[in-house]
Amino acid sequence: MSRHTDRPGPDDRRVRGQGEPVDSYPALPPEAERGSERRITVVGEEVLGRPCREVTEFGSPELSALIDDMFLTMHIADGAGLAANQVGVDLRLFVYDCPDDHGIRHVGHLVNPVLELPDPGHRRLIDDVEGCLSVPGATMTVPRTDRAVARGFDKNGRPLVIEGTGYFARCLQHETDHLFGHTYLDRLAKRDRKDALRQMEGRREAVLAQRARKAALLSG
Repeated sequence: MSRHTDRPGPDDRRVRGQGEPVDSYPALPPEAERGSERRITVVGEEVLGRPCREVTEFGSPELSALIDDMFLTMHIADGAGLAANQVGVDLRLFVYDCPDDHGIRHVGHLVNPVLELPDPGHRRLIDDVEGCLSVPGATMTVPRTDRAVARGFDKNGRPLVIEGTGYFARCLQHETDHLFGHTYLDRLAKRDRKDALRQMEGRREAVLAQRARKAALLSG
């Protein structure tokens, strides 16, 4: 999911890492410091359109390296979240670095997530602008519930429960959608999907150029 600059900025004194409060956190997460940039897949590519496989081996160097690479790739693209199939890997895994509506920064990764949403009778839908790193340059209004809980594991197999409200709840829903082979375009009416794809065609090159500039700054 893309990060929107018109939202409240995160207060780095109030951070939750892997769902737990921490005193502070660097602007560039340690995972990104270790990672290498990967190419972000674009809507229409086959890997984005099918459900991802469950992770069955925890604690491997390969899984840790993938998470590190995803953090750096997300940071370069100014993302708030990134799913594994967005870097061409069909595993049930996403990373996030996302503020909620109260300015609390949430940072972490989640493996094999299962999303829990409020019961329909207690569900509050919020219409808000949403973007996707795999639909570069496009933003559309998408209804999402204002609360979500994601249950899964960290890279070593430790159980995690991640609770989100507001914009962070939107991020959890957006990234979980990816792992089932869906993008936010699938939640739009046909006319709005066409509008989003037109936006992408008009802005894609500028977005990719901005990513390349940021990658060069980090590598230099």
